[in-house]
Amino acid sequence: MVGSPVPRPKTVAVERHHTLRCADSNGAHNIHYVEWGDAANPNLLICAHGLTRCARDFDVLAAAMSDRYRVICPDAAGRGESDWLANPADYSYPQYLSDTQALLTHLNAGKLHWVGTSMGGMLGMLLASLPNSPVTRLVLNDVGILVPKEALERIGRYVGQVVRFASFEEAVATVKAISPFGLNDEQWRSTTRPLLKQNDDGSWQFRYDPAIGDIFRQGPIGDVDLTPYWNAVACPVLLLRGEESDLLKKETFKAMCAKAGVQGIEFAGIGHAPMLMSAGQIAAVREFLLA
Repeated sequence: MVGSPVPRPKTVAVERHHTLRCADSNGAHNIHYVEWGDAANPNLLICAHGLTRCARDFDVLAAAMSDRYRVICPDAAGRGESDWLANPADYSYPQYLSDTQALLTHLNAGKLHWVGTSMGGMLGMLLASLPNSPVTRLVLNDVGILVPKEALERIGRYVGQVVRFASFEEAVATVKAISPFGLNDEQWRSTTRPLLKQNDDGSWQFRYDPAIGDIFRQGPIGDVDLTPYWNAVACPVLLLRGEESDLLKKETFKAMCAKAGVQGIEFAGIGHAPMLMSAGQIAAVREFLLA
C-alpha cells in the first residue's frame, strides 16, 4: 500500500480540474488533469488513458477509488483539455514521460500506484522500469510486452483522420463501431461526449490533435517489443485483458502472467480495452491496489 491506510468519511466524490505548464521542443504547453479525493491524502493513484482517449475515461473508477486515494487523471498532450503540441514529433513517449515527471514533481509525489489503459499502460510500464521508480503497484489494462503490428495497422486506419459528424448520435455510433468496449447505451454516450467538440455549424468532431496519428504514416509498421522495460519492472502487476483483444494477444498475456508478482484477469465479451466502469472490473482493480 502507498503510505499508511487513511480512513476516509463517506462523501460524494467531487472532481477538481487543474492545469500544469510543461516543457517541449517548441517551448511549453499546458497539461490538464482531473483530481478526485482528498488532496492531503498521501496515497496517490494515477490513471492514464489510451491513444485517442482522455482523462474522463476514468470518472467512474476515480470516484470509486477516491475514498482511499488522491486520484489524478491527466489528459495527455493533444488530447482532452490539454494543449496541442506545436511540433508533431513531440507526440512520443519521451515527451509523455517528461510531462508525467513534471506532474509528479508538481504533486510532490512520493510512492504511487498506476492504472494505465493501452498507451497509458505502456507509459506506466516505462515509468515502473526506471531505477528507483515511484510506482509500487501497476495495473496494465490491455497492453503488454508485444504490441502486434496488425493491431497498430488497424488503429492507424482511423487515428488522425479528420471526420465531421452531423450529430452527436452519429459520433457515438462511430466510436461504438470501432471500440469493442462492451458498454451499455448510457456508458457509450457518457464516455464519448468528452472526446468531442461541437463546431459552429453544429457538426461534431474529435477533440484530439490529428497529428497524433502522424507516426502511423511515417513508414512500415512493425511489432513493438517492450520486453526490456517489462523485465525491469519489479513491483506487483495486475494485467487485465479483454478476451477478444487484438492488441494484447492471448499468448502474450499468458507469458506475462508467468512472471513472479503478476496477476492476470480476462473479461469476456470485450475487445480492446476494458473501460473499468463495471462493478466487476472496478472490484478487481480495487482488490489488487489495496492488497
